Amino acid sequence: MEDLALKNLLIDNPAEGIMKVTVNRPEFLNALDDTTVQEIERTFSAISTDDSVRVVIVTGAGEKAFVAGADIQQLAEQGPEEARQRAEAGQRAFDAIERCGRVVIAQINGFALGGGCELALACHLRYASSRAKLGLPEVTLGIIPGYGGTQRLQRIIGRGRAFQMILTGDFLGASEAAEVGLVNGVCEAEDLEKTVMQVADTLCKRGPIALKYAIEAILEGGDVSLAEGQRIEADLFSRISDSEDMREGMNAFLDKRTPEFRGK
Repeated sequence: MEDLALKNLLIDNPAEGIMKVTVNRPEFLNALDDTTVQEIERTFSAISTDDSVRVVIVTGAGEKAFVAGADIQQLAEQGPEEARQRAEAGQRAFDAIERCGRVVIAQINGFALGGGCELALACHLRYASSRAKLGLPEVTLGIIPGYGGTQRLQRIIGRGRAFQMILTGDFLGASEAAEVGLVNGVCEAEDLEKTVMQVADTLCKRGPIALKYAIEAILEGGDVSLAEGQRIEADLFSRISDSEDMREGMNAFLDKRTPEFRGK
């Protein structure tokens, strides 16, 4: 991937096929200022065309916060038009995460509040340390979530629970977040990185085209009728049946060997 000249994100490749994106503003609890949001969009747009990347891990620097929210100082100074532009920029950035064609895992190492929770919601999988806190407390500031939180949260945990979280602004601990389906797993803080890397390593062994199409089928099918969703699924099922990966997967199964997927 080309040099993106990033200021607030760190990019690392901890293993083949795995990219780690770290929001690096620990002195501000990794709050999402405008620059960081723009860098997220540019980074995931680049990832979407990088065939060497199969799985992306997103986390925050330091031990206190994944991302503690948006930059409150910037929000406090905004008017209506600037607010709309800021919301649309955040939505574009998080759409870029959700639709980058790679599996994206949120490694939630601390507070994931407001924009930080919305960032986690845009990831396909979420794993949290036992001390993590998740929430959308915007109503306590007299505003509402603006980076897609009102829409993604209800699709993940259901409308009733989304109403509860958003209207009260209350936080969920990691265990409660797991109970309602907001996170996929919880472990002790010292085990979080290892746990997420194990998940990422497993995903790297799956067919990359299959992962991409499965994500697309779930995202596109979730907002349409069952009949239309099944049409989308059938179309993707047809397209992948012309791939080298499908033939490799089937032949490996019949030959009782491990498949070697090439993403073709």
